[in-house]
Amino acid sequence: MKACDEISALEEPERTAQRYRTLLEINNAIITSLTQEALLHALSKALRRVISLDRAAITIYDPRREKFRFLAIEGPPSDFFRVGLEVGRHESVCCQAFDEQRTIVRYDLEREQRFPVDRYFLAEGVRSDCFAPLMVGGKAIGTLAISSEKPNQFSEMDAEVLGEVAKQIALAVANMTSYEEITALNLQVERTAARYRTLLEINNAIITHLAQEDLLRSVFATLRTIIPFDRAAFTLYNAATETFRYLAIDGTLPSAFFRQGVEFHRSASMSARVFDEQRPVLRRDLEREQEYPNDRRLVAEGIKADCLVPLIVAGRSLGTLNVASLTRDQYSEDDMQLLQDIGNQVALAVANMQAYEEIAALKARLEKENVYLQEEIRTEHNFEEIVGNSSALLTVLRQVEQVAATGSTVLIRGETGTGKELVARAIHGRSPRKHRPLVKVNCSAISAGLVESELFGHMKGAFTGAIERRIGRFELADGGTIFLDEVGELPLETQVKLLRVLQEHEFEPVGSSRSVRVDVRVIAATNRNLEEAVHSGAFRSDLFYRLNVFPLDMPSLRERRSDIPQLAAVFLAHYATQLGKTMKGIAIEAMERLASYPWPGNVRELQNVIERAVILARGPILELEPDLVSMLTPSVLSAMPNGASNGASKGVTPTPQSASFATLAEIEREYILRTLGQTNGIVEGPKGAARLLNLHPNTLRHRMAKLGIGRSAASHPS
Repeated sequence: MKACDEISALEEPERTAQRYRTLLEINNAIITSLTQEALLHALSKALRRVISLDRAAITIYDPRREKFRFLAIEGPPSDFFRVGLEVGRHESVCCQAFDEQRTIVRYDLEREQRFPVDRYFLAEGVRSDCFAPLMVGGKAIGTLAISSEKPNQFSEMDAEVLGEVAKQIALAVANMTSYEEITALNLQVERTAARYRTLLEINNAIITHLAQEDLLRSVFATLRTIIPFDRAAFTLYNAATETFRYLAIDGTLPSAFFRQGVEFHRSASMSARVFDEQRPVLRRDLEREQEYPNDRRLVAEGIKADCLVPLIVAGRSLGTLNVASLTRDQYSEDDMQLLQDIGNQVALAVANMQAYEEIAALKARLEKENVYLQEEIRTEHNFEEIVGNSSALLTVLRQVEQVAATGSTVLIRGETGTGKELVARAIHGRSPRKHRPLVKVNCSAISAGLVESELFGHMKGAFTGAIERRIGRFELADGGTIFLDEVGELPLETQVKLLRVLQEHEFEPVGSSRSVRVDVRVIAATNRNLEEAVHSGAFRSDLFYRLNVFPLDMPSLRERRSDIPQLAAVFLAHYATQLGKTMKGIAIEAMERLASYPWPGNVRELQNVIERAVILARGPILELEPDLVSMLTPSVLSAMPNGASNGASKGVTPTPQSASFATLAEIEREYILRTLGQTNGIVEGPKGAARLLNLHPNTLRHRMAKLGIGRSAASHPS
């Protein structure tokens, strides 16, 4: 026994020396190690000279979250214990060493386990352990722990050594933690600065770019410098169609579906949820998180992660800003917040641009509407410019009263010069749409190449010469009425678009893939037999039936001869005032000739004859000068008896009458030939027959071809 004591006495100085050498080595490790991992590795290596251990770990305590976080771990690999793992303060024995500020030794963990984490220690083979508090300035900041796969491995002396080591490394761990916090803070400051620089650049782009396309392109360029993406897009929502439209797209990833101008229904994309809830969505693994049809398209194109934020102005959602990447887990919460800040800036700019465009469009529309403002038409029946009280005219006016208050499409049929436009204006003036414009379109006066642009408008750059966006007549008439005069002259390809407007109330401007919805009442007019045009293939049958909802047949002047004196008196008063002449009336002989003439040109022809007579008048009583009398020769007068009609106003082919009377076609042919004789065969121009007949040159040529009047006949009329 005495010999053993002597041996122990000899070993004690050696153990003490080894202990001090270990502490000195650990002190050197503290000085030379810059990271927790390197420090713990050096620490474990030195401790193993005096203490047998299998694992070592350093934890730090977060008082805000009441959790211990593993800063460094030394030992065999573990499925549970890893750097960064956090455990609650009451889940581990760390809290006992931390709270009591003393070293805790557990000799047999199977018997002494008390905390939830202990079962993970046991599962990985730990049978004994020792925990020492890390003390700085009398305050615990974490723990230093060692463990062994053997029970009863650590003695009180080992615990004392671990406590000494913990005192040595506590300040170093605190400094390292502070350094990490400072580094993280500096990084955060740097990120914040970059973020503000990005927002400032975008703000400058908003100020300097007035065009929406240029602005969004600039935003994409700035965004790319701070948030990586393979595709980025702005979408705008259309509540009327419940669709999102890609306003702009940027990126290197080609796609057949995801491109500028494409619209998709709200049910097809995550954009709807972001839009409705006004909250951003971050998806780190799109393959696992895909929900919508568009998500499947994205995954098929290789997209692995995306982030979507709402564009919000004054609490109202406009659309979304989306970024996507081919790399999984590409975006962070910070990226999402930055993207939302950018979205808030761009949303205000887009809203302002939309408001500016709407104001500019409204201004342009109002300016154009002023061109088409029409006076209300009234007589004793509230039709001011429709003169007469014949039974044929009163029948038409009663029909106008019936249909005006409805929104039905009206087809006005009748010969040239019967007043189809006046009736269209009367229908509009008696309708609920009277406070909106009546827009007139002469379909025969527009060249085939420009008719679609005239009716439906065009986008900037749609064709050569389209230097700006043009508002079409249908868009101009939105909320009001459009009058399509000579509708039978429309090209077949335009008839298809017109049919769509009548059926769907929408159309696409030339050069645009976006539909425009309008609320327009259509009134059409024609002097052609549309039924024959349908049979010959010159007019679509489906369009004819759409237009022919309420047909209204205008009587010719021959069918309302009792109105001729009243019409002549009105025209006389009008042109006398206009030309500054004093006219008291019309000579009886002149009135008889006017009342007897068949008037193939109808009211317009009568108006022109009166105007010319007033110009030539030498006294207060209107006489028919010789050149006018020659147009009203007995041969022409006898060709059409009083009150006769060939039904042309109803679009019916004229039928031969008795042998002693000429057909209307013959009378019209003779009248055109006589007019051509006065103009030496000239059709167009200020001295042409079309000007005298008040017809469009193309209409006159069409009539000439229909009546068999060729160039030779026009040059040498009989």
